[in-house]
Amino acid sequence: MIAAILKEPKGENRVSLLPEQAETLLKKNVEVWVEEDAGATAFASDKAYIAKGIKVGDRKQLLQQSDLIFSINTLGENDIVSLKSNAVLIGVYQPLYNFATMQQWAAKNISSFSLDTIPRTTRAQSMDVLSSQANIAGYRAVLLASTLFPRYFPMFMTAAGSIPPAKVLILGAGVAGLQAIATAKRLGAVIEVFDTRPAVKEEVMSLGAKFVEVEGAADASKAGGYAVEQTEEYKQKQQARIAEAVAKADIIITTAQIPGKQAPILLTEAMIASLKNGSVIIDLAAATGGNTPLTKNNETIVTANGVTILGNSNLPSGMPFDASKMYGKNVLNFLQLIINKEGAMNLNFEDDIVKGCCITYKSEVVNERVKGLLV
Repeated sequence: MIAAILKEPKGENRVSLLPEQAETLLKKNVEVWVEEDAGATAFASDKAYIAKGIKVGDRKQLLQQSDLIFSINTLGENDIVSLKSNAVLIGVYQPLYNFATMQQWAAKNISSFSLDTIPRTTRAQSMDVLSSQANIAGYRAVLLASTLFPRYFPMFMTAAGSIPPAKVLILGAGVAGLQAIATAKRLGAVIEVFDTRPAVKEEVMSLGAKFVEVEGAADASKAGGYAVEQTEEYKQKQQARIAEAVAKADIIITTAQIPGKQAPILLTEAMIASLKNGSVIIDLAAATGGNTPLTKNNETIVTANGVTILGNSNLPSGMPFDASKMYGKNVLNFLQLIINKEGAMNLNFEDDIVKGCCITYKSEVVNERVKGLLV
């Protein structure tokens, strides 16, 4: 079997497998190729891949000859035309948003596994790309906020006077939110956290933050760490309580997303208008609309009252080496389920993880959630 590591589109600095990770596939009797400069922005040169026994080729060559293709982002139409028949794609394709593309892939007999749909179970933790990348996103969100915020994070007592600590509000205490709490705490901020799941209160408090409680939330215990739709009554309570916390905040980090739907609006224009000049919002849900009505994905805007809103759903790309390392480890753990000792593809759809993240197979969309969107 031949496997190929593709170069990601401009703006994406990660690579699916670093040289030492790609080398492990050679030991499984898999021939591995990498596209020219695929790892350059992740600080992995072509020479580093060659030193590990990986072959370097151009994109069209790799697409035409490879049985297994690694590409974090969705392939374009020109790439699909060049694909070898019965090729298998592995990446993060957001099929609940890109369901029309998944239907096109199925029509062209392309099999695909989207690792963002892996069941979020204990057994699948080592393959959970959403968690590994969200951890980095939460960390970088705070660091970016600290560079945009015109004041210190920690409290300072100096001969020139006292500087109060920054007040940080984090909306969503999933993996990204919890890492944001830990990072902001290290920098000396005072932190408040809101989440619809009461179960995370203990984790939030253990990291040194105050948990903002709103009673009556819908049960999110089976949502895999995501937000869920709430009742109108709860939304009104939620907005009132968040508005109180927003009015005191200097920095707000929002992380709430709902799979297959627009991100919920947590910060209204009125709330943003109540923020002090110089305040900063980092919106990690920007790719699905954002948690504010003003968010623009991959853009930084400044409101009339001097509030900076940064919309970025791909912060891990800004820390490409470690992000690639963690992502690659997730991929290798998943490959153990679908590649046998002889280096051949062995798809066992009795396995809940394999079945759960398989989107297209043998000219069909096989993922039940994606199929539901095509009706």
